[in-house]
Amino acid sequence: MTDKLTPILSAHWGEDGSWRLENHVGHGGYGAARTALTTMSSAEVIALVKDAGLRGRGGAGFPTGMKWSFIPQDNPNPKYLVVNCDESEPGTCKDVPMLMATPHTLLEGIIIACYAVNAHHAFVYVRGEVLHVIRRLRKAVADAYAAGYLGANLFGTGYDLDVVVHAGAGAYICGEETALLDSLSGRRGQPRLRPPFPAVEGLYACPTVVNNAESIASVPAIVVHGAAWYRQMGTERSRGATIYSVSGHVKRPGQFEAPLGITMRELLEMAGGVREGHELKFFTPGGSSTPIFTTEQLDVPLDYEAVSAAGSILGTKALQCFDDTVSVVRTTLRWTEFYKHESCGKCTPCREGSWWLVQTLRNIEAGRGAPGDVDKLLDICDNVSMKSFCTLADGFVACIRSAVRNFRSEFEAGCRGTPAWELLPYEASALFAPPRERLTVQSTNEGGAA
Repeated sequence: MTDKLTPILSAHWGEDGSWRLENHVGHGGYGAARTALTTMSSAEVIALVKDAGLRGRGGAGFPTGMKWSFIPQDNPNPKYLVVNCDESEPGTCKDVPMLMATPHTLLEGIIIACYAVNAHHAFVYVRGEVLHVIRRLRKAVADAYAAGYLGANLFGTGYDLDVVVHAGAGAYICGEETALLDSLSGRRGQPRLRPPFPAVEGLYACPTVVNNAESIASVPAIVVHGAAWYRQMGTERSRGATIYSVSGHVKRPGQFEAPLGITMRELLEMAGGVREGHELKFFTPGGSSTPIFTTEQLDVPLDYEAVSAAGSILGTKALQCFDDTVSVVRTTLRWTEFYKHESCGKCTPCREGSWWLVQTLRNIEAGRGAPGDVDKLLDICDNVSMKSFCTLADGFVACIRSAVRNFRSEFEAGCRGTPAWELLPYEASALFAPPRERLTVQSTNEGGAA
């Protein structure tokens, strides 16, 4: 199945010193930026990205070129590009390895994107916990300045560009673009009511493009090879290749760069299959905030349209795989605890709903659920869904609803006095930690610890 892989962004990840400027230049790096700035107009760059069909890789899948075209060029205020590297959703792990391995690919994409929207300042917003990524990006930026790829008069065109790498403070909510912009401005990271949209009033109330790191890093290859080359990969409406992150109960977890439309069955084969003696039970097609899939969806093409038609969201292509040893009650509770902790508290349905969902799920997990608690879960979800400023609440509602829909009997068992760890012993699903005594597991969970 290795012929399904399409190494573009990941082509040089395995090389010694792949992150160094000389390595990137040795592979033709910054040639795409030179081509764009010296032979193309800004409008031509936007048209090229539109024709290629590149869609945002941060979750929503919005067409990148169209997003760039929304920037009002008649607005006299400065224009900004903000690159969202605040990767923090459970299971999502594509941007960090990319930024560690080839940071100059991102910087080259930033140059081209800024030129396209007439921006002279770009900000790379990185999650504060990944200090190693921040250091590597800042070193790459410094090297690019020293070599003349950033700063004044790029490639002799008179175009100036400055790039700042900004470390966030570790709030998941700042992955939402308007919360990110407020955080970057020095305010509390909370989602804004829209409109106005960032393209009109974004960073410092100026026109701003916010793109995911993988989206921007994909642009140089499009400039080099052309839109027709890019459109040959993927499906009719989901063009190109992307990075799929396969983790969990598989033999060879990792990043697999493949055309959009590949199936989970094919990716599982690349990852060596589920660990010995077990079978796949369920998986997330796009991270923990997306409705889960079961083996019935193994052959669903993993593109934006097919996954949506099957009842989920492609999201960040974070494919967490869980085998038959896993309690879906426990997994759903852990995800919901995360979202409860990371809620900014601005919206009452999200703030209060997540708290009640966690309490109800903890009771069900411990076998203390009351009759009707499963329906109460779904009722709370109905009262939370689509009622907040951002999609955080919709994310934890989605994973709960889909878990109950596919594995209701496990939740009902927790309402009849059977703890989840008795139904499916937790130590059996452990990947890294040594097996623990059942009593310790039971005591920990009855105490309500995460």
